Amino acid sequence: MNWTEITIQVAPQAEELVTAVLYDTGVGGVNIEDPSLIDDANRNTSAWDVMDDDVLQKYSENKCLIKAYYSPETNIEEVMLQIKEGIENARKYVDVGKAEISVSVVDEEDWANNWKQYYKPVYIGKNIVIKPLWENIEPKEEQVVIELDPGMAFGTGTHETTRMCLEIMENTLKKGDTVLDIGTGSGILSIAAVKMGADSCCAVDIDPMAVKIVGENADINGVNEKIATVVGNLADKVSGKYDLVVANIIADAIITLSPDVRRFMKKDAKYITSGIIKFRLDDVLDTLKKCGFTVEEIKTDGDWTAVICS
Repeated sequence: MNWTEITIQVAPQAEELVTAVLYDTGVGGVNIEDPSLIDDANRNTSAWDVMDDDVLQKYSENKCLIKAYYSPETNIEEVMLQIKEGIENARKYVDVGKAEISVSVVDEEDWANNWKQYYKPVYIGKNIVIKPLWENIEPKEEQVVIELDPGMAFGTGTHETTRMCLEIMENTLKKGDTVLDIGTGSGILSIAAVKMGADSCCAVDIDPMAVKIVGENADINGVNEKIATVVGNLADKVSGKYDLVVANIIADAIITLSPDVRRFMKKDAKYITSGIIKFRLDDVLDTLKKCGFTVEEIKTDGDWTAVICS
């Protein structure tokens, strides 16, 4: 099956804003080629023995390449309009650069599998380890190890929004809690919740592919019996009340869903929202307060924020 690859060349400082624009378009996957990786490597010579000339040349310019992948049924013309509109809006906040856009067609296997060589174990918080299925490590006894084959779903643990959620959960979740994971993606938060001691988790996503991957990853981690997967809209498909609700999505989705979230929360429940780019934080906070939530803490990582409410 062939997928559409949209490549956007932007200034490095615009990487996160433009990536947020792409997640608003229903992208199937994103790959970022960032020149800062070369800068880091030059400062840390122990990370590289030899750096090829073609690598140096490719990243010598002050630019970042963001590659977005869309399934065959996607209306690319509509997506392109959304991307261009989002980029123009981003220019109000940061120097985006030329923002040159190109479109090509790639085979699904090529883009879905080639990135695996770059995905390594990620260590988060005090004791959380996100381990690719194909990597081997020797974990310490106290570590919570989550094995993942994220496939095409968002949520590998490498993004700031996911890391913040995991760190908050590590400090918030209590043994025996019930958890609602809205926009579950790869299921990383649901699996982590159960491995941290949650009694059960409901993982909901509008994308059937994501929910399929959640089930597969839950099986890999031996927690399938404690995770219920739901395809569809939160208000229409989910029932019950939970001790902890996590929504690692995007600002607009949080704003849309938050009015319904309270009825899924127990009396003393916590509501963790993440995936909020900094310039949308005020909009999210305004909605949360209007919905009767008390903001307890705001956590920041780079250009992204997470909000803990009750």
